[in-house]
Amino acid sequence: MFKPLAIGLLACATLSSFTAHAADDVIRLGNLKLAHFAAVSYIKEIAPKCGIKVEESTFAKGLDVMQAIIAGELDVGATASEAAISGRAKGIPIYVVAGFAKGGARLVARPDAGIKTVKDLKGKKVGVTRGSIQELLLATELAQNGLTSADATGKDVQLIYLSYPDLNAALIGKNLDAIMQTEPQASQALNKNFGVEVIKPYDTPIGEPVRTLVMTEKFYKERRPLAEKFMRCFVEATKTFIDNKSLAEKYVTQTVFKGQITKDDFDDAIDNSPYSFDITPAHIQISTDLMVKAGIGKMDKPPVATDWVKTDLLDAAKKSLGVK
Repeated sequence: MFKPLAIGLLACATLSSFTAHAADDVIRLGNLKLAHFAAVSYIKEIAPKCGIKVEESTFAKGLDVMQAIIAGELDVGATASEAAISGRAKGIPIYVVAGFAKGGARLVARPDAGIKTVKDLKGKKVGVTRGSIQELLLATELAQNGLTSADATGKDVQLIYLSYPDLNAALIGKNLDAIMQTEPQASQALNKNFGVEVIKPYDTPIGEPVRTLVMTEKFYKERRPLAEKFMRCFVEATKTFIDNKSLAEKYVTQTVFKGQITKDDFDDAIDNSPYSFDITPAHIQISTDLMVKAGIGKMDKPPVATDWVKTDLLDAAKKSLGVK
Protein backbone atom coordinates (compact mmCIF):
# COMPACT_ATOMS: atom_id res chain seq x y z
CA MET A 1 0.00 0.00 0.00
CA PHE A 2 1.05 3.59 -0.68
CA LYS A 3 1.81 5.68 2.34
CA PRO A 4 -0.16 8.97 2.61
CA LEU A 5 2.93 11.02 1.65
CA ALA A 6 3.53 8.89 -1.43
CA ILE A 7 -0.12 9.18 -2.44
CA GLY A 8 0.05 12.96 -2.00
CA LEU A 9 3.20 13.22 -4.11
CA LEU A 10 1.66 11.06 -6.82
CA ALA A 11 -1.47 13.22 -6.85
CA CYS A 12 0.61 16.40 -7.13
CA ALA A 13 2.68 14.92 -9.94
CA THR A 14 -0.48 13.88 -11.79
CA LEU A 15 -2.04 17.34 -11.35
CA SER A 16 1.19 19.01 -12.45
CA SER A 17 1.32 16.81 -15.57
CA PHE A 18 -2.34 17.59 -16.37
CA THR A 19 -1.78 21.35 -15.90
CA ALA A 20 1.30 21.32 -18.13
CA HIS A 21 -0.59 19.35 -20.79
CA ALA A 22 -3.52 21.77 -20.59
CA ALA A 23 -1.15 24.73 -20.95
CA ASP A 24 0.38 23.08 -24.02
CA ASP A 25 -3.07 22.95 -25.62
CA VAL A 26 -3.67 26.70 -25.29
CA ILE A 27 -2.93 28.75 -28.42
CA ARG A 28 -1.86 32.30 -27.61
CA LEU A 29 -3.16 34.74 -30.22
CA GLY A 30 -2.14 38.38 -30.69
CA ASN A 31 -4.58 40.67 -32.50
CA LEU A 32 -5.55 44.30 -33.14
CA LYS A 33 -8.86 45.97 -32.35
CA LEU A 34 -9.90 46.73 -35.93
CA ALA A 35 -13.00 45.79 -37.95
CA HIS A 36 -11.16 43.69 -40.52
CA PHE A 37 -9.23 41.83 -37.78
CA ALA A 38 -12.46 40.66 -36.15
CA ALA A 39 -12.77 37.30 -37.94
CA VAL A 40 -9.43 36.38 -36.36
CA SER A 41 -10.84 37.44 -33.01
CA TYR A 42 -13.91 35.28 -33.63
CA ILE A 43 -11.68 32.17 -33.64
CA LYS A 44 -11.70 32.18 -29.84
CA GLU A 45 -15.51 32.12 -29.82
CA ILE A 46 -15.68 28.89 -31.84
CA ALA A 47 -12.41 27.39 -30.57
CA PRO A 48 -14.10 24.73 -28.37
CA LYS A 49 -15.94 23.23 -31.36
CA CYS A 50 -12.60 23.25 -33.22
CA GLY A 51 -11.05 21.22 -30.41
CA ILE A 52 -8.69 23.99 -29.30
CA LYS A 53 -8.32 26.68 -26.63
CA VAL A 54 -7.43 30.21 -27.72
CA GLU A 55 -6.32 33.06 -25.48
CA GLU A 56 -6.41 36.41 -27.29
CA SER A 57 -4.33 39.46 -26.39
CA THR A 58 -5.08 42.77 -28.09
CA PHE A 59 -2.37 45.24 -29.12
CA ALA A 60 -2.31 48.80 -30.45
CA LYS A 61 -0.36 48.00 -33.63
CA GLY A 62 1.34 45.19 -35.50
CA LEU A 63 4.83 46.03 -34.24
CA ASP A 64 3.57 45.42 -30.70
CA VAL A 65 2.44 41.94 -31.78
CA MET A 66 5.96 41.33 -33.07
CA GLN A 67 7.45 42.41 -29.73
CA ALA A 68 5.17 39.96 -27.91
CA ILE A 69 6.34 37.18 -30.23
CA ILE A 70 9.96 38.08 -29.46
CA ALA A 71 9.11 37.84 -25.76
CA GLY A 72 7.73 34.32 -26.30
CA GLU A 73 4.20 35.39 -25.34
CA LEU A 74 2.39 34.42 -28.57
CA ASP A 75 2.06 31.48 -30.93
CA VAL A 76 0.03 33.25 -33.63
CA GLY A 77 -0.36 36.91 -34.53
CA ALA A 78 -2.50 39.07 -36.82
CA THR A 79 -0.63 42.01 -38.33
CA ALA A 80 -0.24 44.12 -41.42
CA SER A 81 2.40 42.81 -43.80
CA GLU A 82 4.76 45.69 -43.02
CA ALA A 83 5.08 44.68 -39.36
CA ALA A 84 5.54 41.02 -40.28
CA ILE A 85 8.23 41.86 -42.85
CA SER A 86 10.07 44.14 -40.40
CA GLY A 87 9.89 41.42 -37.76
CA ARG A 88 11.25 38.72 -40.04
CA ALA A 89 14.05 41.05 -41.16
CA LYS A 90 15.04 41.46 -37.50
CA GLY A 91 15.29 37.70 -37.13
CA ILE A 92 11.95 37.00 -35.49
CA PRO A 93 11.23 33.33 -36.33
CA ILE A 94 7.80 33.62 -37.95
CA TYR A 95 6.02 32.33 -41.02
CA VAL A 96 3.20 34.04 -42.90
CA VAL A 97 0.54 31.33 -43.07
CA ALA A 98 -2.56 33.16 -44.41
CA GLY A 99 -4.08 36.48 -45.39
CA PHE A 100 -7.21 37.51 -43.53
CA ALA A 101 -8.34 40.83 -45.03
CA LYS A 102 -7.66 43.06 -48.02
CA GLY A 103 -7.56 46.84 -48.39
CA GLY A 104 -8.33 48.65 -45.16
CA ALA A 105 -6.92 52.10 -45.88
CA ARG A 106 -8.14 55.52 -46.99
CA LEU A 107 -6.49 58.89 -47.42
CA VAL A 108 -8.91 61.18 -45.58
CA ALA A 109 -8.69 64.98 -45.54
CA ARG A 110 -10.35 67.72 -43.55
CA PRO A 111 -13.33 69.01 -45.55
CA ASP A 112 -11.93 72.55 -45.45
CA ALA A 113 -8.32 71.63 -46.35
CA GLY A 114 -8.81 71.85 -50.12
CA ILE A 115 -7.18 68.46 -50.72
CA LYS A 116 -8.57 66.66 -53.76
CA THR A 117 -5.57 64.63 -54.90
CA VAL A 118 -2.31 63.28 -53.45
CA LYS A 119 -0.42 66.16 -55.08
CA ASP A 120 -2.48 68.57 -52.97
CA LEU A 121 -0.71 67.22 -49.87
CA LYS A 122 2.29 69.43 -50.66
CA GLY A 123 2.84 71.83 -47.78
CA LYS A 124 0.43 69.92 -45.55
CA LYS A 125 0.62 67.99 -42.29
CA VAL A 126 -0.39 64.37 -42.78
CA GLY A 127 -0.93 61.88 -39.98
CA VAL A 128 -0.22 58.15 -40.08
CA THR A 129 0.47 55.34 -37.62
CA ARG A 130 4.11 54.28 -37.54
CA GLY A 131 4.69 50.61 -38.22
CA SER A 132 1.40 50.19 -40.08
CA ILE A 133 0.66 49.23 -43.66
CA GLN A 134 -0.82 52.71 -44.01
CA GLU A 135 2.67 54.14 -43.50
CA LEU A 136 3.98 52.13 -46.44
CA LEU A 137 0.98 53.04 -48.62
CA LEU A 138 1.41 56.73 -47.82
CA ALA A 139 5.14 56.64 -48.58
CA THR A 140 4.50 54.87 -51.88
CA GLU A 141 1.71 57.26 -52.89
CA LEU A 142 3.86 60.30 -52.10
CA ALA A 143 6.80 58.89 -54.08
CA GLN A 144 4.53 58.14 -57.07
CA ASN A 145 3.44 61.76 -57.03
CA GLY A 146 6.95 63.20 -56.72
CA LEU A 147 6.55 64.40 -53.13
CA THR A 148 9.13 64.16 -50.35
CA SER A 149 8.23 63.64 -46.70
CA ALA A 150 9.67 63.54 -43.20
CA ASP A 151 8.51 63.83 -39.61
CA ALA A 152 10.05 67.31 -39.46
CA THR A 153 9.74 70.49 -41.51
CA GLY A 154 11.76 70.99 -44.67
CA LYS A 155 10.12 68.42 -46.96
CA ASP A 156 7.04 68.63 -49.17
CA VAL A 157 4.90 66.84 -46.58
CA GLN A 158 5.32 66.85 -42.81
CA LEU A 159 4.44 63.48 -41.28
CA ILE A 160 2.86 63.25 -37.85
CA TYR A 161 2.89 59.80 -36.24
CA LEU A 162 -0.14 58.99 -34.07
CA SER A 163 -2.23 55.97 -33.08
CA TYR A 164 -5.34 55.18 -35.11
CA PRO A 165 -7.81 56.77 -32.64
CA ASP A 166 -5.57 59.82 -32.15
CA LEU A 167 -5.43 60.41 -35.91
CA ASN A 168 -9.18 61.02 -35.98
CA ALA A 169 -8.98 63.26 -32.92
CA ALA A 170 -6.22 65.31 -34.53
CA LEU A 171 -8.25 65.70 -37.71
CA ILE A 172 -11.29 66.85 -35.70
CA GLY A 173 -9.09 69.31 -33.83
CA LYS A 174 -7.67 70.63 -37.14
CA ASN A 175 -4.14 69.74 -36.04
CA LEU A 176 -3.72 67.74 -39.24
CA ASP A 177 -4.73 68.40 -42.83
CA ALA A 178 -5.09 64.76 -43.81
CA ILE A 179 -4.59 61.23 -42.48
CA MET A 180 -3.83 57.86 -44.00
CA GLN A 181 -6.23 55.88 -41.85
CA THR A 182 -7.30 52.30 -41.20
CA GLU A 183 -10.82 50.89 -40.85
CA PRO A 184 -13.26 51.44 -39.20
CA GLN A 185 -11.78 54.78 -38.13
CA ALA A 186 -11.61 56.01 -41.74
CA SER A 187 -15.29 55.24 -42.31
CA GLN A 188 -16.16 56.93 -39.02
CA ALA A 189 -14.43 60.11 -40.22
CA LEU A 190 -16.56 60.12 -43.36
CA ASN A 191 -19.84 59.20 -41.64
CA LYS A 192 -19.39 61.83 -38.92
CA ASN A 193 -18.48 64.44 -41.57
CA PHE A 194 -15.14 65.51 -40.13
CA GLY A 195 -13.30 63.93 -43.06
CA VAL A 196 -13.66 63.43 -46.82
CA GLU A 197 -12.11 60.65 -48.87
CA VAL A 198 -9.27 61.67 -51.17
CA ILE A 199 -8.39 58.18 -52.44
CA LYS A 200 -8.27 54.54 -51.50
CA PRO A 201 -4.52 54.02 -51.96
CA TYR A 202 -4.60 50.87 -54.06
CA ASP A 203 -3.02 52.21 -57.27
CA THR A 204 0.52 51.31 -56.16
CA PRO A 205 2.32 48.06 -57.06
CA ILE A 206 1.04 46.65 -53.74
CA GLY A 207 -2.56 46.89 -54.91
CA GLU A 208 -4.93 46.09 -52.05
CA PRO A 209 -2.64 45.23 -49.12
CA VAL A 210 -3.32 41.84 -47.56
CA ARG A 211 -3.18 41.51 -43.77
CA THR A 212 -1.02 38.66 -42.58
CA LEU A 213 -1.64 35.83 -40.15
CA VAL A 214 1.74 34.72 -38.80
CA MET A 215 2.83 31.71 -36.75
CA THR A 216 6.05 31.24 -34.86
CA GLU A 217 8.31 28.67 -36.48
CA LYS A 218 8.26 26.71 -33.21
CA PHE A 219 4.45 26.45 -33.24
CA TYR A 220 4.36 25.63 -36.96
CA LYS A 221 7.00 22.90 -36.70
CA GLU A 222 6.72 21.46 -33.20
CA ARG A 223 2.99 21.65 -32.50
CA ARG A 224 1.82 20.68 -35.95
CA PRO A 225 -1.49 18.96 -35.01
CA LEU A 226 -2.51 22.02 -33.00
CA ALA A 227 -1.42 24.35 -35.82
CA GLU A 228 -3.58 22.37 -38.24
CA LYS A 229 -6.60 22.63 -35.93
CA PHE A 230 -6.04 26.37 -35.52
CA MET A 231 -5.87 26.90 -39.27
CA ARG A 232 -9.11 25.00 -39.84
CA CYS A 233 -10.71 27.15 -37.15
CA PHE A 234 -9.39 30.30 -38.87
CA VAL A 235 -10.92 29.22 -42.17
CA GLU A 236 -14.22 28.38 -40.49
CA ALA A 237 -14.36 31.70 -38.60
CA THR A 238 -13.52 33.69 -41.72
CA LYS A 239 -16.03 31.82 -43.88
CA THR A 240 -18.69 32.47 -41.23
CA PHE A 241 -18.03 36.21 -41.37
CA ILE A 242 -18.03 36.23 -45.18
CA ASP A 243 -21.26 34.23 -45.42
CA ASN A 244 -23.12 35.80 -42.48
CA LYS A 245 -22.60 39.56 -42.60
CA SER A 246 -25.25 40.27 -39.95
CA LEU A 247 -23.42 38.04 -37.46
CA ALA A 248 -20.12 39.71 -38.36
CA GLU A 249 -21.65 43.16 -37.96
CA LYS A 250 -23.11 42.35 -34.54
CA TYR A 251 -19.85 40.84 -33.34
CA VAL A 252 -17.78 43.82 -34.52
CA THR A 253 -20.10 46.60 -33.38
CA GLN A 254 -21.20 45.07 -30.06
CA THR A 255 -18.51 42.63 -28.91
CA VAL A 256 -15.32 44.19 -30.31
CA PHE A 257 -16.24 47.90 -30.23
CA LYS A 258 -18.91 47.83 -27.49
CA GLY A 259 -21.29 50.06 -29.46
CA GLN A 260 -18.62 52.64 -30.31
CA ILE A 261 -19.18 52.17 -34.05
CA THR A 262 -22.44 51.99 -35.98
CA LYS A 263 -23.80 49.55 -38.53
CA ASP A 264 -23.00 52.12 -41.25
CA ASP A 265 -19.42 52.38 -39.99
CA PHE A 266 -19.12 48.59 -40.12
CA ASP A 267 -20.68 48.29 -43.59
CA ASP A 268 -18.43 50.99 -45.04
CA ALA A 269 -15.35 49.61 -43.29
CA ILE A 270 -15.83 46.05 -44.55
CA ASP A 271 -16.67 47.27 -48.05
CA ASN A 272 -13.15 48.72 -47.97
CA SER A 273 -11.51 45.81 -46.11
CA PRO A 274 -13.26 42.53 -46.95
CA TYR A 275 -12.40 39.35 -45.08
CA SER A 276 -10.28 36.87 -47.02
CA PHE A 277 -8.04 33.80 -46.71
CA ASP A 278 -5.23 33.92 -49.23
CA ILE A 279 -1.81 35.46 -49.56
CA THR A 280 1.10 34.90 -51.96
CA PRO A 281 4.89 35.18 -51.74
CA ALA A 282 4.72 37.62 -54.66
CA HIS A 283 2.54 40.04 -52.68
CA ILE A 284 4.87 39.93 -49.69
CA GLN A 285 7.92 40.36 -51.92
CA ILE A 286 6.48 43.47 -53.59
CA SER A 287 5.71 44.95 -50.17
CA THR A 288 9.24 44.12 -49.00
CA ASP A 289 10.85 45.75 -52.03
CA LEU A 290 8.79 48.93 -51.59
CA MET A 291 9.68 49.09 -47.90
CA VAL A 292 13.36 48.98 -48.87
CA LYS A 293 12.80 51.70 -51.46
CA ALA A 294 10.99 53.93 -48.96
CA GLY A 295 13.49 53.26 -46.17
CA ILE A 296 10.78 51.84 -43.91
CA GLY A 297 11.81 49.25 -41.34
CA LYS A 298 15.54 49.92 -41.79
CA MET A 299 16.23 46.37 -42.91
CA ASP A 300 19.90 45.36 -43.24
CA LYS A 301 18.87 42.05 -44.82
CA PRO A 302 15.36 42.14 -46.31
CA PRO A 303 13.72 38.71 -46.08
CA VAL A 304 12.99 36.75 -49.25
CA ALA A 305 9.27 36.00 -49.31
CA THR A 306 9.56 32.46 -50.63
CA ASP A 307 11.62 31.55 -47.54
CA TRP A 308 8.89 32.38 -45.03
CA VAL A 309 5.46 32.48 -46.71
CA LYS A 310 4.08 29.01 -45.96
CA THR A 311 0.49 28.39 -47.11
CA ASP A 312 0.42 24.59 -46.87
CA LEU A 313 -1.62 24.62 -43.64
CA LEU A 314 -4.10 27.05 -45.20
CA ASP A 315 -4.41 25.00 -48.39
CA ALA A 316 -5.09 21.81 -46.40
CA ALA A 317 -7.62 23.55 -44.15
CA LYS A 318 -9.53 25.03 -47.09
CA LYS A 319 -9.60 21.66 -48.83
CA SER A 320 -10.84 19.83 -45.73
CA LEU A 321 -13.66 22.37 -45.28
CA GLY A 322 -14.57 22.56 -48.97
CA VAL A 323 -13.62 26.25 -49.26
CA LYS A 324 -12.49 27.54 -52.64
